[in-house]
Amino acid sequence: MSAPTAGAQPASPTVAFDTARSWLGFEVRTRFGQRLAGEFPRYQGAVEHLPDGNHRVRLRIATSEAMIPDRPRYTSWMRSQSFFDAIRHPWMEFVSEPYAPSLLHDGGPLRGRLSLRGVTRDVELEVAPAGCARPGLECDIQVSGAIERADYGMREWQFALADQVHLEVRVRLQETAP
Repeated sequence: MSAPTAGAQPASPTVAFDTARSWLGFEVRTRFGQRLAGEFPRYQGAVEHLPDGNHRVRLRIATSEAMIPDRPRYTSWMRSQSFFDAIRHPWMEFVSEPYAPSLLHDGGPLRGRLSLRGVTRDVELEVAPAGCARPGLECDIQVSGAIERADYGMREWQFALADQVHLEVRVRLQETAP
């Protein structure tokens, strides 16, 4: 086993999302061609550095604060029992499977479990290749994917809404002290 190089420090066990510079959003399309673009202004996210060198993401999103900007009626509907059911289920949670740190540079699938409205399912999101040397610090980590509303009990409004909810995440991480 080689000695650590001068100035090297052990990996921080957890790095939090920088909530001031990150953004989480969603989009639902109507069957009439309209796009309802929303965002999640309140969330808690972190990247865990696991002992084997892999990482894991943990993310809690406040569905109770989901919003469609400048559309208060749609915002109220998104939080209602018909969609996120935010009164009974104020949080959505995602926990990734362990992944190699190179995923953030190279891009590729990020698998994990999403809990929404009391239902937990396996999901696969897509990480875009990074445009910088230190993803999350020098540039956004961009993640996208889609879930089926029916998989999480959101069966109302089938005649008006497409079943897919598209998710879009741009993450910045908090800089750790040297």
